[in-house]
Amino acid sequence: MSVDSTRLEVMKNAFFSIAEEMGAVLIRAAYSTNIKDRRDCSCAIYTKHGELAAQAEHIPLHLGIMPSAVKAILGYCEEESIELNPGDALLCNDPFITGSHTWDLMVVSPVFHEGETAAVVGNLAHHADIGEHKGHVAVEALDEGIRIPPVKLVKGGVLDSEILGLVKSNVRVEEVGRDLLAQVGSNVRGAARLKEMFAREGAGEVGTHMEELIRYSGRRLESAISRLPEKRASFEDYIEGDGVSEELVKIRVTVAVEGPRITMDFTGTDPQTTGPINSPLPVTLACAGYVVKALLDPDVPSNEGVYHPLQTVAPEGSLVNASYPAAVAYANSVTCMRIVDVILGAFAEITPDRICAASTGTMNALNIKGVDPNSGRFYGYIETYAGGWGAMKDMDGLDATHTHMTNTMNAPVEAIEIAYPLRIHRYGVIMDSEGAGKHRGGVGITREIEAIGHTATLGGRGDRARIKPWGMEGGHEARGSRYYKKHGNNDVVSIPSKFQGVLLSPGDRIVIETAGGGGWGDPKERDPELVRSDVVNGFISVERAREIYHVVIDEHTNAVDYVKTRDLRG
Repeated sequence: MSVDSTRLEVMKNAFFSIAEEMGAVLIRAAYSTNIKDRRDCSCAIYTKHGELAAQAEHIPLHLGIMPSAVKAILGYCEEESIELNPGDALLCNDPFITGSHTWDLMVVSPVFHEGETAAVVGNLAHHADIGEHKGHVAVEALDEGIRIPPVKLVKGGVLDSEILGLVKSNVRVEEVGRDLLAQVGSNVRGAARLKEMFAREGAGEVGTHMEELIRYSGRRLESAISRLPEKRASFEDYIEGDGVSEELVKIRVTVAVEGPRITMDFTGTDPQTTGPINSPLPVTLACAGYVVKALLDPDVPSNEGVYHPLQTVAPEGSLVNASYPAAVAYANSVTCMRIVDVILGAFAEITPDRICAASTGTMNALNIKGVDPNSGRFYGYIETYAGGWGAMKDMDGLDATHTHMTNTMNAPVEAIEIAYPLRIHRYGVIMDSEGAGKHRGGVGITREIEAIGHTATLGGRGDRARIKPWGMEGGHEARGSRYYKKHGNNDVVSIPSKFQGVLLSPGDRIVIETAGGGGWGDPKERDPELVRSDVVNGFISVERAREIYHVVIDEHTNAVDYVKTRDLRG
């Protein structure tokens, strides 16, 4: 059946608008800061076979995970003879089914029309209190909290209080149960909108356009790939330990462009580790799809078609295709970002003009948990912190922003201090953290937090402290990350980039300083007026302007001394 292109565009916008509306419902109905303020969640609609048709512009990592997850959940139901009926909603967070980690609870609902499944809606949201040992990092999947195979949270439109109770009894904060209900409500809205389309357009017509939209995305990327030179390139980079050991862990990829297809071969990557940085295969696939889409056709509709021209080879039992019972909790925040870096590094030899230097390199996650001395209730705060984006041949990297596989938002200081017994003493950009260059990398940020009137337990997931974000074409590497506790004003205790069970006593403060982004090109070629602007805005110091960029700034007037600048630059 041929599909009119104008009609497809109209239907495409309808599909994506449903996914966006689902996200609005979830965010507005959620209770936790992590979802309602930071928006660490994603929503999508699928064909009746579980193929991703349209996803809202939420989290890039979720975009790549969810196609595998929904098909795996539907496959599990078929294998276990779980019959799906109108009004059902399945709950799952098993990393070896969803491809994510246990903190990401996924809710999937079939959408029926005239007695048959005509589509599927689903959402995924990160919850602040699933698992985590207080004293050490997890070393296998069973250490990472309750693992839920696909079970019916809602049966025929009726919430199963026993399943909800089982989840609530395995967590310590009330928000988890409430946020789950918000996820159910999001799917209800998505299903209602699709049913309206079925009534207006016909279920067959809607399904046909979903499938054609997927094929359209695939064709667009194939066309973009065909314009690349047929080349093969390899790159490797390292993660600074797995949380148990600080030994470097290698990720290696060989990217091959052949006609309208790209193969990414991770042979040579280290075996899966004891600590929880292991990546389930869907995370690795998500990174591959993200890089190709971002480099070649950012506007292509986000659906399963993005992955049609890609082949990913990931040896089973390796860091990028971990086997059960590997611990995987940190893969979403650390390993996925390094996978992106190595793929970009390989593409730098194939299409260098499109590549940015290395960015902050991790999601800089921090968990703080404890008992609120005012209410006597347990609380769990989680946030991932922004850093610097790598520079490109024609532009600076963005400052203080989430990069690559995450685009969650900042949790406002006021929201944190209202919701939790915490005080934010410092929150801002880090001067001189950029990778210097003709185009500089973005600057990182710092946050300094105190637990008020109680002892809290800390956990963190970071990287790029030792191996700093690299520059390109003569651009400098960025300042690395740093994690430490402050006792009073002077006593500072350094913390590894991956930590668990660190205690924050009354009066102590935890400080996170995130890495900047790498620079592009020789810093001495940077426009002196741009250097002056960076000094004025507090991104670069007067000393760094002179020593690295060879630009002399008058400390009193902030004017460029062009005579001395010319002397320094020769």
